[in-house]
Amino acid sequence: MTTHTQETSVQEFERAWMEKAIRLATHSVTDGGGPFGALVAKDGAVVAIGHNQVTATLDPAAHAEVSAMRAACRELDTFSLDGCVLITSCEPCPMCLSAALWARVDRVVYCADRHDAAVAGFDDRRFYDLFEKRPQSMWPMAVERLDLPNRTAPFDAWLAKSDRVDY
Repeated sequence: MTTHTQETSVQEFERAWMEKAIRLATHSVTDGGGPFGALVAKDGAVVAIGHNQVTATLDPAAHAEVSAMRAACRELDTFSLDGCVLITSCEPCPMCLSAALWARVDRVVYCADRHDAAVAGFDDRRFYDLFEKRPQSMWPMAVERLDLPNRTAPFDAWLAKSDRVDY
């Protein structure tokens, strides 16, 4: 019974964290960033958050996931995020997946997928094609999708923003 209760608790945390990541992504659009949000959690608590800052900082690597992992490493005073989960509003691009591997996160959980991103003008499917060599079952970390009804809210906000900087 305890295992089922723990699983339910983890699922509830992850659902709440995903809602937070989606809100971060939507607010990022309002604040001049891209429509992506992420957070790092450990032991049932959020350690750090991040949102896309590519155009705001003129840094092509300032993706939400990278920003969240950088902040988490500073907060935890380590380069290893072993024991952590990365929650992200959208399926991580290959760069962010690589960063998560280097950071040694235990799991990645995302909501919107690469196809949702492509509809909003963020078509990085060609990068996935370059890197898809091994099935995910052979990866050292789990990458799982948590689908929520509002998964495209950040992209909807992005497409509605008349002064967005496309990239």
